[in-house]
Amino acid sequence: MKELVAYIAKSLVDHPEEVKTAETGEDDTVTVELTVAKDDLGKVIGKQGRTARAIRSILAAAAGKENKRSRLDILE
Repeated sequence: MKELVAYIAKSLVDHPEEVKTAETGEDDTVTVELTVAKDDLGKVIGKQGRTARAIRSILAAAAGKENKRSRLDILE
C-alpha cells in the first residue's frame, strides 16, 4: 500500500525524488507515513484537505480488499 501512496504523491509534487513512504501494521490496521518536500506539502494536502482526503479514500479502498483498516499520516 505504501507503493500506491508513493505513486499518487509523486504524480502530484514538483520534487518526486523527495517522496518517502513508510508502512507499519498493527493487528488489522495499516499506517502509511508520507513524507514530502516542504514546498510540496500544500500540493499533497490540497485546498481544504480535499487531495489528502481523496488519497485516504483510495487507501481505504485498497485496505478494504485485504480486510484491513488504513491510516495515512502526512509528515513534513
